[in-house]
Amino acid sequence: MAAPTERYLPCDDFLKFQDALKRLRLIDDRIVHALNSVIPTQSFKDKVNATTECKRLYDEMQVSYDQRDKSIRHCIEIVNDDVKKLRQSKLDAPDDVDILRALRKEQTKLRLMQQEMSIEEVVRDRTHKVVFYERCRDSYTPPVAPIVL
Repeated sequence: MAAPTERYLPCDDFLKFQDALKRLRLIDDRIVHALNSVIPTQSFKDKVNATTECKRLYDEMQVSYDQRDKSIRHCIEIVNDDVKKLRQSKLDAPDDVDILRALRKEQTKLRLMQQEMSIEEVVRDRTHKVVFYERCRDSYTPPVAPIVL
């Protein structure tokens, strides 16, 4: 199996960025259906290994989280660099209205992308609650996530 290529979200247009992020979050949106499909009810619990299925779902979700996290951070870095360049351009040409407009637009885009990191945390927490504290709690306990500072 070939190693996956690193793919990032489109950073130049915030609406495209949001649409791509929305598609990447489909796994979280569909998690209840996935759980109902793979985690058996009490009457069928002997026919499916719930531990294996819960771990597989956890691993799938982690891959998705990592991809989204890297993509969001990548876009924040790119837009932040653009903001820095525009700030310098504004210092060089303080009366240029076009530069000021572009700077404000990029600053707004940067704030919106930074907000997506907070939204990502909420989505993760909600999914973990549904999966590992409600449906898989008896079958699988995910490893403790490292604290990221």
